Amino acid sequence: MKNLRILAVDDQLVMRRMYEAMLSDHCELEIAYDGNNGYLIASGKKEAFDLVITDLNMPNLDGVGLIKKLRNLDKYNGIPILVVSTESATVKKNEAKVAGANGWISKPIEKDRLLRAVTKLTR
Repeated sequence: MKNLRILAVDDQLVMRRMYEAMLSDHCELEIAYDGNNGYLIASGKKEAFDLVITDLNMPNLDGVGLIKKLRNLDKYNGIPILVVSTESATVKKNEAKVAGANGWISKPIEKDRLLRAVTKLTR
C-alpha cells in the first residue's frame, strides 16, 4: 500500500484532515478541496492516481460530475473510484455507480474501514 498514489477530494476541511491522518502514513496522498480542484490535479498529472476518493455533495463540481469527467480521460478508465459520502439516497448511489464509481462508504468513516476499502479496490 505504501507505493499507492491516492487523490482524496472533499470540500469539508475536517474530512481533508481526516484523510491526511488516516492515509498519509500508508500511501502518497494528494488532497483536493472540491471537484474542480480534484479534476485539475488529476488531469494535470502525467500518470493517473492509483485510486480516487471523492465526496458527492460539493460546490462547483459534485462527485458524480467529477467521476464522469475523470472517466472521460483515457488514463482514468480503469482506475478505481471510491465514494465517501453522507448521501444515503439510492438514486445518488446509482448515479455514482453509473458514472463509474467502484465503491461506496458512508460517513462518518473509521480508519480500518477506509483502509479495507482502499486495499480491496487497489488489489
